[in-house]
Amino acid sequence: MKKVSLELGSGGKMMRDFIDQHIVRTFKNPLLNELSDSAHLPQGIAFTTDSYVVDPIFFPGGDIGTLCINGTVNDLVVSGAEPRYISLSLILEEGFSWEDLEKVLKSIKNAAKKACVEITTGDTKVVRRGQCDKIYINTSGVGPIIAKPCLQKIQPGDKIILTGTLGEHSLAVMLARGDFGFETQAKSDCAPLNFLLPLWKKGVLWMRDITRGGLATILSELAEKLPCSIVLQEEKIPLSQAVRGATELLGIDPMYLAGEGRAVLVAPEKKANEILSKIKEDKLGRKAEIIGQTEDKIGKPGELLLSALSGGLRLLEPLTYELLPRIC
Repeated sequence: MKKVSLELGSGGKMMRDFIDQHIVRTFKNPLLNELSDSAHLPQGIAFTTDSYVVDPIFFPGGDIGTLCINGTVNDLVVSGAEPRYISLSLILEEGFSWEDLEKVLKSIKNAAKKACVEITTGDTKVVRRGQCDKIYINTSGVGPIIAKPCLQKIQPGDKIILTGTLGEHSLAVMLARGDFGFETQAKSDCAPLNFLLPLWKKGVLWMRDITRGGLATILSELAEKLPCSIVLQEEKIPLSQAVRGATELLGIDPMYLAGEGRAVLVAPEKKANEILSKIKEDKLGRKAEIIGQTEDKIGKPGELLLSALSGGLRLLEPLTYELLPRIC
């Protein structure tokens, strides 16, 4: 009998196949078929939903409370919408600490205030001890649409911009579990991306936050939709010392690590430097870089290639297994 595996929630190929073959096929409609981070409804409103099961619920740089707000806010921002209102549904395990619950609620309040959104509705359920791991949270977010991503306008020479360093969230959660016997100063990059909203009016063509599956999976999925290839320059991809050191030690490719406060976007060639400058004006974007471009002379249409520091081109493919379960 076929059963669900952890890989189904990885953000990689198995998850995408599941969505295509089961979710879309079952509930097929024009709004769902776009499979964007948020659905653009006919009334000019964007709508998104997400669930959070991170383990542990507290980690350096944040907790499940900050994560549930910022993750929902960011899904709206990168789809071209201004976050306004969020629902909050809690699934609590019998015996969960009241003190920890209060900490999580305080984090939610502070994160919502920082992201300029309001909690307007929700639900609470309690399950028996052992039927849930402390606390799970589901959030939904809505906001007015200010722009629509324009994949059809992407052409060879357009620039790929990364808003900051890769992988801090994955690394912070992984080390907080204590599985590897060493410590670093890594903190989650969990943060709201509201500062990117004005870039839609500056000419940005496409945007995604870098969550499960990492940069390589997200850009692989983008490349598959384009009539050209995407070529990244490894030397341009910013990594913190903590991530660089830990991934080398553990043999993990940072291109597949998730963040919760980073985005990758496509900018027209002639506007890329101006857009990069605007990103760098915000403290969350000070390490932003142009890391590559779309190409019609290198590789094949639909390919994502990495120009490696060691020389040569490396084909990057979507994540095919669960690298780090329950990081969000």
